[in-house]
Amino acid sequence: MNRLLLSVALTALLSACANHPPAPVIDRGTSGPARAAATAESRPGFYTVKKGDTLYSIALDHGQPYRDVAAWNNIENPNVIRVGQSLRIAPPQDEGGGVVTPIRTTDVETVKPVANAPAAPVAAGAAASLKQEPKGGKQPYSDEAWARAQQPAAVPAAKPAEAAAAAEKPAEKPAETPAVAGAEEVTDWVWPTTGKVGTPFAEGSSKGIDIPAKAGQPVLAASGGTVTLVSSAVRGYGNLVVIKHSQTLLSVYAHNSKVLVEEKQTVAKGQKIAEVGATDTDSPKLHFEIRRMGKPVDPLKFLPPR
Repeated sequence: MNRLLLSVALTALLSACANHPPAPVIDRGTSGPARAAATAESRPGFYTVKKGDTLYSIALDHGQPYRDVAAWNNIENPNVIRVGQSLRIAPPQDEGGGVVTPIRTTDVETVKPVANAPAAPVAAGAAASLKQEPKGGKQPYSDEAWARAQQPAAVPAAKPAEAAAAAEKPAEKPAETPAVAGAEEVTDWVWPTTGKVGTPFAEGSSKGIDIPAKAGQPVLAASGGTVTLVSSAVRGYGNLVVIKHSQTLLSVYAHNSKVLVEEKQTVAKGQKIAEVGATDTDSPKLHFEIRRMGKPVDPLKFLPPR
């Protein structure tokens, strides 16, 4: 009897399990800070802060003034950023990709429509005279006279003297629009200091050129522009000066012993901006870079040949 009851209980238990399959396992993938960082990295115009980054190095690598990057991200202290933070590194734009300029209502003139005046009535006799009296005076009506009246008036031929004068007169040219220089048309460069190139540019390993020099030797602005950074906070550059020459081009001067300019200052081509030093390096030298949109390019393609 007991064996029979045990068999019935096992059968009921197995039947219940068959009717309730196990719950499915859902893979939710990456979550938390890692997912947020991946999302920020995929958005154009944004950068996720990594270990060892500074606001100055991030701005330099993306060709932007660090003050602009700080303003776009509401950062009051440029020395305080955190790993994993998403930073805007491109100017914000509206949904249409440009700057919205509202139209002032005072600039718009209101034009009121003029009511149409009633047409003057035409007498029946006058309407009949339109066909009975062709142009050129009253003439007896005929089909030939009516046809001549509908032809356009002949243009009088120009006199020989007037025709010759018109032929000799040069045709007037339309007003020419002055050409506008491109955003990166900076072609007037000088060498930033004297000396032979020690370490050449190599994409991926050397971001610029090294020019060994004597300590205190003048460092010159390679082209005119505005100083956007004077700092020693970018690792590996020592006392650093960055000059912006256009919307796309900037130049970098590193390892200076003394800096003679300040941020937001306008400098001319060939102006002394610093002195050669050995800050954050092993010997006196000038490390010089030219960057296009933040990407290092070969300075020898810009500097005049020696």
